[in-house]
Amino acid sequence: MGYRGKVQEQEEARRLRAQNLTLIEIAAQLGVSKSSVSLWVRDVPFTPSKRRYGPRRRPHPAHLERLRQIEELDEAGRARIGRLSDDGFFAAGIALYAGEGSKTDGSIRFANSDPEMMRFFCAWLRRYFDVDESRLRVKVYLHQGLDLDAAERHWSNVTDVPREQFTKPYRAVPDPSIRRNKHEFGCAYLDYSCSRTHRAVMGLVRALLSSDAIPG
Repeated sequence: MGYRGKVQEQEEARRLRAQNLTLIEIAAQLGVSKSSVSLWVRDVPFTPSKRRYGPRRRPHPAHLERLRQIEELDEAGRARIGRLSDDGFFAAGIALYAGEGSKTDGSIRFANSDPEMMRFFCAWLRRYFDVDESRLRVKVYLHQGLDLDAAERHWSNVTDVPREQFTKPYRAVPDPSIRRNKHEFGCAYLDYSCSRTHRAVMGLVRALLSSDAIPG
């Protein structure tokens, strides 16, 4: 499974965009990041629906300008990054683990609620390391009241790890300050118990962060 997303999700995103759904609404429905949706639907015509704001409420000019600037800079970012080279992908994965991965010796542990970030890391780990798939484990952190079956299916699809290899989930007490649609599938914890692999990754992290690796 590629980290750039699946064709089915892209097609559904384009269909929803053609119905004038916003990027945030599409991302919430598909369980993907807003940046991915923006990439998939950038050439689909979009007309903001007046009914979203009601007969007396219109979007503030500052709000429209913010959305315009975000779209413009997203496009600039895509143009600047382009398609990652092998060296670029390798370095990006190291940087991602440096920021989000566990530093405790003995096991690769990576947790995130962003499916695109998790997909990216899984693709990176499998590409550059000899991974024994049977030793991969996933644990879902999900608030009570949300659909655990749907969440585990979602994260199995993202990580390409069978649900038989999922460990007991953690069901958190609902937090009223967190929007349900924002964290519908909770957070996934990927665990790969292999000391050598973890030490190899940490060696790369230290090398990346060393002063010698920073351009002058």
